[in-house]
Amino acid sequence: ILIVEDDLTYATMMQTWLRKKGFDVERTSTVAAGAKKLSIGEGFNLVLSDLRLPDHDGLFLLNWMKKQGIDTPFIVMTSYAEVQNAVLAMKSGACDYIGKPVQPDILLQKINDAIANASHIEPQTDTKAATQEKKRQSAKAPKYIEGKSEASRQLYEYVSLVAPTPMSVLILGASGTGKEYVARRIHQQSARADKPFFALDCGAIPRDVAASEFFGYTKGAFTGATEDKQGAFVTANGGTLFLDEVGNLSYDVQVQLLRALQERRIRPLGSSKEISVDIRLICATNGDLASLVEEGKFREDLYHRINEFTIYMPELKDRGSDLFLFADLFVKQADEELGRNVIGFDDKASEMLARHSWPGNLRELNNVVKRATLLTRGEYIGVDELSRSMSPVRHEPVMLRDEATERGRIENALRSTGGNKTKTAQLLGIDRKTLYNKMQKYGIM
Repeated sequence: ILIVEDDLTYATMMQTWLRKKGFDVERTSTVAAGAKKLSIGEGFNLVLSDLRLPDHDGLFLLNWMKKQGIDTPFIVMTSYAEVQNAVLAMKSGACDYIGKPVQPDILLQKINDAIANASHIEPQTDTKAATQEKKRQSAKAPKYIEGKSEASRQLYEYVSLVAPTPMSVLILGASGTGKEYVARRIHQQSARADKPFFALDCGAIPRDVAASEFFGYTKGAFTGATEDKQGAFVTANGGTLFLDEVGNLSYDVQVQLLRALQERRIRPLGSSKEISVDIRLICATNGDLASLVEEGKFREDLYHRINEFTIYMPELKDRGSDLFLFADLFVKQADEELGRNVIGFDDKASEMLARHSWPGNLRELNNVVKRATLLTRGEYIGVDELSRSMSPVRHEPVMLRDEATERGRIENALRSTGGNKTKTAQLLGIDRKTLYNKMQKYGIM
């Protein structure tokens, strides 16, 4: 590893720490010295550079490396206006960035990921023609990507951990964070992967037909029942049943659901026969189920039945540079859907993306990108197209809602880990210091 850092005390401390972790480490204090070491081919696997240096900034070194054909992974360290610098770093070809003061465990993970992925990095090019040719030759856009941020890594680590088990899973997260995708990934990595996956939106089911949606009915069971209908439990039999917005279920339907889960048998409306069912249950909500239990609006026994394992969905604003990965994916998807040929975002538009808080998360980003792609006449989405695609946001209500949601996420995470602060921080995708600060802010003891 080559460290380029002009704070000699800090650089020496980092060099010592990385050597203890098994790395060979050299350090320089200027861009010129760093370029000299790289140019003589000393075989570095990674460059860890400060942004502000005496002779140039770290991005100057990164651009020099690209011009020289040196594709060594590059991580930028910065404590100056992280959002704008993250945009510039990622746009210039950095594989990652980290804010100062550096959290050692997070830095170590970023270093290991960058070195492990180095063999998969494709050479950068500055020519529009080459970019367009690459775009034409690329495969059809995937429906979803998982991201490379620390929050994303921890999220899918939990998915891989719980998927092979028979445990019921409760997915908590704000609207638009991708809860159904995570439910599908759990199903796909489970022993039930070759069986049905059936999703039911509990928030869209009228109270008087909820039972028939879950358990089905026979012909003549009620007025209008002209033929037999198969309910969700039978449709998902052998596989996975995903109940979205489970907190919206009425109390009487909760009773019927609990009975079905306990006895593994259901009876369609109008039938005298019970049917054996075998399903793996995954539920999701953007509300605070624990509070609903305390208020008597959600059965505690059902809560524990569906909550054998909890997964928290990180919000888009907490997923770092994943924002740009998702934005580029949505551009590609919009190109295919709308018959456009937009390549991506210009630098000013990228900065605007990074400054926005994205209260609607991935769903909001997807909608904004699709509209901007439609409005764009050139190859790159600019500030004008992006501005016209964004809905006005009232900052104060959003802030209050975000704080209430964040407090609920922290309290639920603490409950699910039995109060273990280290595990809670890991579950939320933050470090212990940040967790303690937030607990103090919200008065959580």
